Amino acid sequence: MRESRPNSPRRFPVRKKYCRFCAEKIAYIDYKNPELLSRFITETGKILPRRVTGTCHYHQKQLTRAIKRARILALLPFTVR
Repeated sequence: MRESRPNSPRRFPVRKKYCRFCAEKIAYIDYKNPELLSRFITETGKILPRRVTGTCHYHQKQLTRAIKRARILALLPFTVR
């Protein structure tokens, strides 16, 4: 865990982001698991970017593909109205 910079306006220490799929050794992100996928979308239905979630490039591509497939099969909503 890195400490916050001395002249930074942040008051909390900065945590190192990591890919949770690499840490848990998940080889394939399944589109049939809406509980897992819903953690990576906002309340309005947008897919969270890598810089927010901390996932690696490889798993972010799989995650995006799985979310889009789950939306088409109506397992996840496109938008919330």
